[in-house]
Amino acid sequence: MRFKGKVAIVTGGGTGIGKALAEALVIEGARVVLNGRREAVLQAAATSIDPKGDMVAHVSGDISQPPIAGAVVEAATQRFGGVDLLFNNAGIFAPKPFLDHTEEDYDRFLGTILKGKFFMAQAAAKAMKARGGGVIVQTGSMWALQAVGATPSSAYSAANAGVHQMVRNLAIELAPAKIRVNAVAPAVVKTPVYSTFLPPDQVDAALAGFNSFHPLGRIGQPADLVPSMLFLASEEASWITGVVLPVDGGVMAGRA
Repeated sequence: MRFKGKVAIVTGGGTGIGKALAEALVIEGARVVLNGRREAVLQAAATSIDPKGDMVAHVSGDISQPPIAGAVVEAATQRFGGVDLLFNNAGIFAPKPFLDHTEEDYDRFLGTILKGKFFMAQAAAKAMKARGGGVIVQTGSMWALQAVGATPSSAYSAANAGVHQMVRNLAIELAPAKIRVNAVAPAVVKTPVYSTFLPPDQVDAALAGFNSFHPLGRIGQPADLVPSMLFLASEEASWITGVVLPVDGGVMAGRA
């Protein structure tokens, strides 16, 4: 029960990594506020994780709009008393060649991934400071560390590179307030995001084609990310801040 008595916010909490993370947090004693853009999906996730509604609340809305970040923090404060942990997990992904990108594409990636995480972290950090400290764990990306020709993603990668650098800056700025800031950088993980740009009947085959891209021989599952994210948020990592941790099946080590 590493997180008994703690209050956590999980953005992108309705499916995939976020939902798996919220489930694990509740098992370890935390009370959790889920955020995502789709009310019905969030409600279903909250009910699935905590049928009685004692440990999980949710606030729908797009965190690329800063007032939503404030609303999520306010909900955590009103319902559970404050904020101790932020898992800034919301994101979008869709490969697209650089020469085909539009301003709308660029704004969408930068808005959700970088602007959203920036202002969500800011709102949460203010609440954490009032509590005497806390932890922020960002979900970055392996694509911000290494380009992949098969999945051209310049705007997505640039946005996540900003997230990685934000981790380092916030780690320094927020250390005096006893707030630690780290990130994980996953490679290919099977989440519903791939269904946003691939026909549903093609997702499994397309992802299977990336198994050999990872030295460990398979793509990741949401459960592969959860232990590292919980570790970074726990007291076991109390002397770790400003780190971007690849959780990537060995991709950053190189390929045979």
